[in-house]
Amino acid sequence: MKKQGFNPYLPSWEYIPDGEPYVFDERVYVYGSHDRFNGHVYCLNDYVCWSAPVDDLTDWRYEGVIYPKDEDPLNPDRAMCLYAPDITVGPDGRYYLYYVLDKVPIVSVAVSDTPAGPFKFYGYVKDAEGNRLGEREGDEPQFDPGVMTEGDKTYLYTGFCPKEDKSRSGAMVTVLDADMFTIVEETAFVLPSEHYSEGSGFEGHEFFEAPSIRKVGDIYYLIYSSVVFHELCYATSSDPTKGFVYQGVIISNNDLHIDTYKPADKPMYYGGNNHGSIVQIQNDWYIFYHRHTNGSNFSRQGCLEKIDIDSNGKIAQVEMTSCGPNGGPLRGKGEYPAHIACNLFHKDEAMYTGDLWMDSQFPKITQEGKDGDKEPGYIQNMTDSATAGFKYFDFKDTKKITLKVRGYCNGAFEIKTAWDGEAIAKIPVNFTNVWTDYTTDIELPDGVHPLYISYAGGGRASLLSFTLD
Repeated sequence: MKKQGFNPYLPSWEYIPDGEPYVFDERVYVYGSHDRFNGHVYCLNDYVCWSAPVDDLTDWRYEGVIYPKDEDPLNPDRAMCLYAPDITVGPDGRYYLYYVLDKVPIVSVAVSDTPAGPFKFYGYVKDAEGNRLGEREGDEPQFDPGVMTEGDKTYLYTGFCPKEDKSRSGAMVTVLDADMFTIVEETAFVLPSEHYSEGSGFEGHEFFEAPSIRKVGDIYYLIYSSVVFHELCYATSSDPTKGFVYQGVIISNNDLHIDTYKPADKPMYYGGNNHGSIVQIQNDWYIFYHRHTNGSNFSRQGCLEKIDIDSNGKIAQVEMTSCGPNGGPLRGKGEYPAHIACNLFHKDEAMYTGDLWMDSQFPKITQEGKDGDKEPGYIQNMTDSATAGFKYFDFKDTKKITLKVRGYCNGAFEIKTAWDGEAIAKIPVNFTNVWTDYTTDIELPDGVHPLYISYAGGGRASLLSFTLD
């Protein structure tokens, strides 16, 4: 029986946000920053890489550390973090990695002969006189590089524009020479920040960070994180340096704006900043993005969803699912880990909190141990009304469900096929400090449906897995 794939697509103990996916030699490689489990800030770990064969997005292979923090001459003491990177293949056939350290305004470049590294420091983006981009008079600080090479030119997109900062004008593009770091065309602005968007068509979805460039046919797609924060938007142009027009939202890690099975303005997950891009894998297109876990801004995990690009080049917003790399619904039988929940919410809503930890009443996906420990993910802090949603399953003669639960709780889990639906089964649970199985008979409707598991009662329950029989 074919192995199934889930979101997040990497192991539950791995935290790779800001995913930039590429296909090299019949494998999909994902490059991103590297968060730490229970980290106190973003991007604390060295860059690592994972890859999978193009015909099996469930078979991810760890490629190891591809670039340590102290490889950059500016960071010998490893005190600065490696923020979101991007990669491109140069005219010489080598792989060039672009990144920004967290306390300097310039773009660093590393190079490798293979897509999985190891990468070695190469230089800094600079002009012909040797002045580094981001440090010259009139330069805006560089951030979140996105790169694309065509012929002897490499297009470097950068920018970070918080709402309150009027000194930041928008997303920038700078054109580099065949040596991959010397400027041959000076910086131009391609997407507006919030303070400079009037009449642009970007109003309400102005550029915040995370520019990522792709080309589909003859059209350039610039994917970016907007000032709305939780959404990835896109703009298109026939020219990589100008003329970008706002097109829409591809995904929200709150699942806002989309009304599949719920109101468009209801958040269904504890979202936050978002960063990712699109890629064609065989005949299908995908969006890679990240979600937030551990009740924190700083432990983000990569997810992916299939998208459609229609005949007019438009991408309709897609919802978060539990089965992104699976290519379709999950089987309505077998044991499933709770950490693949694509919806997680509480009666007090599910918006981003902006603090290190959410209040203790909110459910969160977490794990045991310390960073790097291969411990399974689970859902903690399921208090009264807390709901975990899993989309989608193909049910057929599913007659029994078992939950693996622990915690100081005294109530019942309700099983539903709609986020606001009536319970079709209830499973009483009691105080227990070890994982305990609770089973009940159930009549799940045949066909493709979501599954929602809600807690009602006192105390706090944790959910490790559920089994459909």
